[in-house]
Amino acid sequence: MPAMPTTTVTYLFDPLCGWCYAAAPALQYLQGQDGVQVALAPTGLFAGAGARPMDAQFGAYAWANDQRIQQLTGQPFTQTYRDQILGAANGRFDSGPATLALTAVAQTAPDRELEVLHALQHARYVDGRDNTDPAVIAEVLHTLGLADAATLTLAPDAALRSRMAEHVAHAQATMRAVGARGVPQLVVAGPGGALRLLGGDALLGPRESLLSQVLVG
Repeated sequence: MPAMPTTTVTYLFDPLCGWCYAAAPALQYLQGQDGVQVALAPTGLFAGAGARPMDAQFGAYAWANDQRIQQLTGQPFTQTYRDQILGAANGRFDSGPATLALTAVAQTAPDRELEVLHALQHARYVDGRDNTDPAVIAEVLHTLGLADAATLTLAPDAALRSRMAEHVAHAQATMRAVGARGVPQLVVAGPGGALRLLGGDALLGPRESLLSQVLVG
């Protein structure tokens, strides 16, 4: 029998996006489906110029948004996260370190990139660990047995930083190509390489509906 054709789904996201965390179960579901390949595309939304201090006003805004996400999706945001991350003195809201770490994983263990993203999200929103801190990120990677990626995260070389910049630039170009605004979003590559945008709402609805939208056509 001929092999089932593979549909590539590009996942536009940011590691510090609460709605992207809410979409984690849907991404796990898609990754486990025959004929579907999930490709991560970090957009750099909250890195570089998008990063900012974690002050009290922004922390309160983030917590209110997180509570809405939890009510709508069931994904947990703990009091520990609120106290230790949103309430931290001199904290930063900067997805650059996590994006760099994911680039290191893509280089050293590409089949585990989505697993690492979810582990970093869990570390932040459930365990209250600061996943903007390279040392914390490296600990998470070591726990997963990804020592090479941990080493690169703590001492990134120019090649890794360049590769991260390329990944972010490609994700941003994809967003422009399909007219995507914000994250999370899915981009499905159809026959002949044509790109089709699935809005973030598809990631929060019934799993069977999501799969049918991905595989249609």
